[in-house]
Amino acid sequence: MLRVTALFLSFAAAAFAQISAFPSASYFRETFSPVVTKVELRPPARLDDFVVGNQLELSLRSYLELVMANNTEIQIQRLTVETAQNALTRALAPFDPLATARFTSERSRTPSNDALAGAATLSQLRQPATFTYAQTLQNGTNYQVQYFALKNATNSGFQNFNPAITSNLGFNFTQPLLRGRGAYVNRLPLMTARSRLRQTEYSLRDQVLRILAEAELAYWNVVQARENLRVREAALDLANKALERANKELELGAMSPLDIFQPQQQYATAEIDVSQSRYALRQAEEALRRQMGADLDPDIRRLPVELTETVLPPAGTASLDAELEVEKALASRPDLRGAIQGLDIDDLQIQNLRNLSKPDLSLIGGYTAQGRGGTFFQRSNVFTDAAGRSTIVQTIPGGFGDALDQMFGLGFPVYSFGLQLRLPIRDRRVAADLADALVQKRRDTLQVRSVEQTVRLDVLTAVNQVESSKASVKLAATALDFAQKYLDAEQKKYDLGTSQIFFVLQAQNSLVNAQSALVRESINYRRNLLNLLRRTGELLEARGVAVQ
Repeated sequence: MLRVTALFLSFAAAAFAQISAFPSASYFRETFSPVVTKVELRPPARLDDFVVGNQLELSLRSYLELVMANNTEIQIQRLTVETAQNALTRALAPFDPLATARFTSERSRTPSNDALAGAATLSQLRQPATFTYAQTLQNGTNYQVQYFALKNATNSGFQNFNPAITSNLGFNFTQPLLRGRGAYVNRLPLMTARSRLRQTEYSLRDQVLRILAEAELAYWNVVQARENLRVREAALDLANKALERANKELELGAMSPLDIFQPQQQYATAEIDVSQSRYALRQAEEALRRQMGADLDPDIRRLPVELTETVLPPAGTASLDAELEVEKALASRPDLRGAIQGLDIDDLQIQNLRNLSKPDLSLIGGYTAQGRGGTFFQRSNVFTDAAGRSTIVQTIPGGFGDALDQMFGLGFPVYSFGLQLRLPIRDRRVAADLADALVQKRRDTLQVRSVEQTVRLDVLTAVNQVESSKASVKLAATALDFAQKYLDAEQKKYDLGTSQIFFVLQAQNSLVNAQSALVRESINYRRNLLNLLRRTGELLEARGVAVQ
């Protein structure tokens, strides 16, 4: 069984959709490398494998393999799945952690307004640093871990720690209690994106099925044009023989000069038919080359195309069970499965809006550990000192390590708990959105029924067309047999001199028309059988094509 796997193209956008996490080496490479926006189109593949001698020889299976590998429309449709995959990645964005860091250094000199400033001109150096890590978990909990450090140096005579170093480590959380509570409601956007991805895959399968059916029609169009050209060339040969015999009879005086015009006209008409059939075959071959990408290769598109499939009338095929074919279609049609998948999307949207209609009640809490460090200056009391000013009694060295030890010692905690309520008195927007979602669910449910009815009608029509074509092929074969006998009879009567050339030419026309009718009805049978496979959704499996 031929298996053609649809592989998705790798573009820079897909790479960025799966960007690595910080601080891996690939993260920096992907983030800071230039974005390649130029798209390199690959040439058609595997065409050389089917070049035999000086022509492109194709069976139906090999042709469809080339269509799946090189058809531009199929490649365009495949990209729609990549967009849906990127949407799936985007749905995970609310759960991505965020790290922020900030450091500032500020030096200031300000004149003092009172003696308590500690200096006539107050000079200060402030260097705060903040590091924050925040993330929302899939159960709705939002937490934040923050570290804050501050170095403050001053020339104030009242400052005991100079420089004063502060170190705080805090943890805060917000837990939704009504709106947004639980993993299920917070994963609704993700589940919606997955459902849309499945719907897009059904749509891709439906489009590939349509394109493949059009490509196979192009194949049978070439076969029909080729067989029709052979019929017309055979008709031209008959007309030429009839004209040559008429000219000999005219030379021998066995025919009136007035009777020579009819065989001449018959020959001229046959020449016109052959010329038109050649151009029709050429046009059909160009359409065939486009379907399999052969028109993109300057060397391959110049080669003649030889199709190995023949027009054979159906032999002893059993009648189709219409209801069985309908059941197959209802189970396999990708457009119907995509419509049913839309109902799942509607349910997820309704549940998401129901969540948004709830009051926003959250439990909030936090804990902060504090620490202090720096060089400690023990000063005398300026108000009791005999000199009337503060003097340094003792200096105790210290630094950042003291602040960290005090912070991790948990001796100076700050903790809090509370409730936060946001209660819309009336939320008309959410109410209207929810009403629209319910209407959309009813509309999509009716749409599923409509698609089911369309599927049933399509399949029943296709079954009738197949059965009609099958009968038409048998009748056309019978008509061809009678046309051949009619021509043989008229030719014998003409040879015996009991008939005129008019009746021979008329019998030749009948034979040509019967041959053309058999070719047409045989190709119509192929087309109608192809249409039935498409309407039941079984074309890809019947042709051994797998879309992954």
